[in-house]
Amino acid sequence: MITALDTNILIGLWLPDHPFNQKAERALEAAAAAGSLIITPMVYAELLAAPGKTRLWVEEFLDDVGIRVDWNITETSWLEAGEAFADYAHRRRKQTTQAPRRILADFVIGAHALHQADRLLSTDGWYKTIYKRLRLEVVR
Repeated sequence: MITALDTNILIGLWLPDHPFNQKAERALEAAAAAGSLIITPMVYAELLAAPGKTRLWVEEFLDDVGIRVDWNITETSWLEAGEAFADYAHRRRKQTTQAPRRILADFVIGAHALHQADRLLSTDGWYKTIYKRLRLEVVR
């Protein structure tokens, strides 16, 4: 089984006082025991922006944990992410309430997991509202 990881799972591991720290650790261990772990280049780039983290640190962390960056996102994943993002942007322009804003990276992470992994591990259940067929494991 291939498990794609959302950025929030890994950031939760790096912050000992984060409310999801222990839950994220257990979920990641279970996912690793069930198969391989991957992240998109979008997650990789977001990890590089974490406070105090360097490229070398991130690379060593990924290597130590056994997480592979899937640099080859398929055309299908890109197209699905683009269409979902366009639909979202259209709906958002019509909204009168201010729901949390989503960025393109969120849509790429979801589409990548849908088409190039067996499931997505995240702390955010929002993905299921966009990608109905996505197998999502939410850590709460």
